[in-house]
Amino acid sequence: MIYEVAGDILLTKAQAIAHGVAPNDDFTSVLALSLREHWPAMYKEFRHYCHTMHPKVGEIWIWAEPEGRRIVNLFTQEAAYGHGAKPGRARVEYVNHTLRALHKAVESEKFTSLALPRLASGVGGLNWESVFPLVTKHLGELTIPIFVYTTFHKGMKADEKI
Repeated sequence: MIYEVAGDILLTKAQAIAHGVAPNDDFTSVLALSLREHWPAMYKEFRHYCHTMHPKVGEIWIWAEPEGRRIVNLFTQEAAYGHGAKPGRARVEYVNHTLRALHKAVESEKFTSLALPRLASGVGGLNWESVFPLVTKHLGELTIPIFVYTTFHKGMKADEKI
């Protein structure tokens, strides 16, 4: 079941947080920066993963903290190559592929709940009205609560029904 909520996604009770990034992303913008600051080990392992595995757009990478929280990095944007280079924009087809992969990961990893922002509509540059139907298509039939943080309020817990 998909629930649209308002609040700070870092305060979610969900087992997993998914967000859009680019391969080789520096995590310097908005949610990615907050995740980098909150879980520096995740960012370090992300960089190592990107340098050794060379992920492509449309793929995902899952990081697990010792307490069980998962961060699902959805490669929705073209990679940034070169020092100081900016990632490319997200594309609907990349989002479509990552959401399909996310659906499979939720089932195989047996996630109990999931939170995600307005995927690819910030730094990614896509219109949320074209992304949300894909979220519904790929995640709407899952039997876990899925919290889509449509409005960000720093430091405020969302009204999640877990």
